[in-house]
Amino acid sequence: MKWLLGCVGFLLFEQSTAQLFKPETFIDLVKMNHPLAKQAGLLVEKAEAGLMAAKGGFDPALKMDASRKTFNGTNYFYYTNPELVIPTPIGLDIKTGIENNGGLKLSSESSPDQSSYLGLEMPLVKGLLMDQRRASLKQARQYVGMSEQEKAAALNDLLFDAYQAYWQWTGNYQLYQLYNRYVQVAMDRFKLVRTAFFNGDRSAVDTIEALTQVQQFQVMQSNAQIKLVNAVLDLSNYIWNDTSSFYLLPASFVPDTLQFSANQQPLAAGQNMQELAQNNPLVKTYQYKLGILETERKLKFQSLLPAVNLKANMLNKGYQVFKGFDAALLQNNYKWGIDIKFPLFIREARGNYRNTQLKIRETSYDLALKKRSVETKVRGYLNEIDQLRTQLQLVKASLNNFQILLRAEYQRFNNGESSLFLVNSRENKVIDYTEKTVELHLKFLKNRYAADWAAGILQ
Repeated sequence: MKWLLGCVGFLLFEQSTAQLFKPETFIDLVKMNHPLAKQAGLLVEKAEAGLMAAKGGFDPALKMDASRKTFNGTNYFYYTNPELVIPTPIGLDIKTGIENNGGLKLSSESSPDQSSYLGLEMPLVKGLLMDQRRASLKQARQYVGMSEQEKAAALNDLLFDAYQAYWQWTGNYQLYQLYNRYVQVAMDRFKLVRTAFFNGDRSAVDTIEALTQVQQFQVMQSNAQIKLVNAVLDLSNYIWNDTSSFYLLPASFVPDTLQFSANQQPLAAGQNMQELAQNNPLVKTYQYKLGILETERKLKFQSLLPAVNLKANMLNKGYQVFKGFDAALLQNNYKWGIDIKFPLFIREARGNYRNTQLKIRETSYDLALKKRSVETKVRGYLNEIDQLRTQLQLVKASLNNFQILLRAEYQRFNNGESSLFLVNSRENKVIDYTEKTVELHLKFLKNRYAADWAAGILQ
């Protein structure tokens, strides 16, 4: 019941205590505290966490291989081989380590006693220009950029809905104030007509005519009150505090009716449509998707190449690998090898590569469609804004004329030269065109923000 009492209190609050709630203040609250805005921020944080994980593929690794065998009093062997592996961004792995091996049954391939080595391992064909580690890192960076665009798109949608709710509240507030004013006018006139009837200056029909007008305005006022309460509740859906707690719009807050009637141009007006489409967050998302797929294509292409991996180590006695470093050392103390592997039909690699190419074509079509859709939507909203501006001028001119006629009718009625029927008719026309003016302003604002929403620049 508290929320209902709050809404009723909003409607009954004295105007003298009213506090202006500007749309800029409202939108700042939405950006800072709305759960969807906070969720949008998490998209970037998750992508950055993925980037950190991808960078982990280039972290140096310390390995240790240690084993010993003693049986029946015989020391068969012992191995102590720590190794440091340092990956590099060019696909080359630098390896260095020391060995301490011994025993009666030591493997013939192992060097006895203490030794050290420094070497490298690198692909010569497959994986030379692109491998899984480099592809993952590049794609992770692209995912960070894409997540920023997804965040912008999510905020763009959220702010569009928030603006719609704010201006709907403003329109309903103005209509409710309009009916309040005319209910009071009709009530005052009914009291005067009733007093005149008791004095014998007006007929009973005039009192019925005046009362009917009061009742008609009261019905309109009641309907406007319901719509205003619902608009307040809808607007409150976007109002959260910094602890992610929802609360109702304070009863003393009133909307900015001056901006409601300002008819400002959208930010998208007068800008290059192709540039707007190119910079739209959803369009940029597709561009990042294409970048991610292009990286995948380069990686898949590597699978079409033979795997040729070179391993080379410089060896030395003791734990100082560079001790006595000279040409003779390089000629006599080394270990190298090469691994070659090449599937004969490479059907799996060809299929995966072709599939990635098709994904790129599919996403390119989506990108072209999205650009065209953005341009079409923005142009459509801008065209409708131009038409609404013309309609507003016509309706405002008509409203001004009806207000002049109403004031004249009031004067004639006070002079006894007119009837209540004509006064009521004039009032109904003024109210009708005031409603149309408010509705057109509301429609204008919705299209104004819709144009910026379609362009993706609300955030």
